[in-house]
Amino acid sequence: MPSAVAGPEIERLIQLLARLPGLGPRSARRAALFLIKKREQIMAPLAAAVQTALEKIEICSTCGNVDTQNPCTVCRDFNRDPAIIVVVADVADLWALERAHAVNARYHVLGGTLSPLDGIGPHDLTIDALVSRAHDPAVKEVILALNATVDGQTTAHYITDLLHDANVTVTRLAHGVPVGGELDYLDEGTLSAAMRQRTAI
Repeated sequence: MPSAVAGPEIERLIQLLARLPGLGPRSARRAALFLIKKREQIMAPLAAAVQTALEKIEICSTCGNVDTQNPCTVCRDFNRDPAIIVVVADVADLWALERAHAVNARYHVLGGTLSPLDGIGPHDLTIDALVSRAHDPAVKEVILALNATVDGQTTAHYITDLLHDANVTVTRLAHGVPVGGELDYLDEGTLSAAMRQRTAI
């Protein structure tokens, strides 16, 4: 086991940084050194921001988004189309769609996808709340914006079955050739999906 090169407080900082996605032990050490060198400009404001967020973060009771208010900023936006609910697995997916300005609708965060191998069933997700929201007469379409994985597609089919008696159109994201993609570099599954879901020009 390598010996410590700094005090326990700095070692603790490195260990915590190493738990962040995309950071391993080496990257965590570099990040810790950067924060220490820039402690007035970055570390102190970062610590204050983390403390403030820790005190104020809430989960939206309507859609499941993370915000500092409940209902969240998205749900409070009256300019959004109340007739469309976009279903995502995680808050990161919601934020990605918002960055892309892909749709001006309401959202519903499931909190994951069905995964029998991992012991994640329907009651571990917010599927019941989604079904309840979909039965609101104002809702006309539910867009299943779930990953093109086995678990994502299983979840999409499960939700589609539950919404058969709701007066809504259930749609899903198209799968296929990405913008700027070259056919020679795409995998067979992507090409097959693109061919199946071809549209008229």
